[in-house]
Amino acid sequence: MNSQDVILGTLMNRSLTGYEIKQLFETLFSYFYSSSYGTIYPMLHRMEKEGLLTKESVAQDGKPNKNVYTITERGKEQFNGYLDSPIESDSVKSDFLMRLYFGEFVSKDTVIAWLEKAYLHVEEQLQQLKDMRLRFKDDMQPSQVICIQIGMKEYQAKLDAIQEGLTLMKQVKDEERD
Repeated sequence: MNSQDVILGTLMNRSLTGYEIKQLFETLFSYFYSSSYGTIYPMLHRMEKEGLLTKESVAQDGKPNKNVYTITERGKEQFNGYLDSPIESDSVKSDFLMRLYFGEFVSKDTVIAWLEKAYLHVEEQLQQLKDMRLRFKDDMQPSQVICIQIGMKEYQAKLDAIQEGLTLMKQVKDEERD
């Protein structure tokens, strides 16, 4: 999966502006796909040159023209090829987990602080995902609902694991004091 596949997928149901595509990457997609937002517009330009999408410039009163992108038949074929390809393994890249792994080289208080910050961050992400589910629930397909549910359960499992880690670290710290 790459940004091109995701962009083509966003255009399968309707035409979108570059801004609307960027918003999807920054909101809903940010929970399960990581991409550099600076690559979206160059990617759209390249995809247009490759005939995967078309761009229509639409005039707006008092504003610059907006570009509306529409997937072409060639783009649909490419996207369907992506959907038919084998599913790639998920990858995890986490600065938090790397620091936690090397936590033996810092104080217990530092590890506890990392865990507490991570807990608050994950709790916030879970709430945002719940809010997004409520906001879009009437327009979501069953597969999209399942995707959001899996994300929410993963965040909840992470919260549970962090809480267990906090309990363990505080126990170890208390035992060292005794």
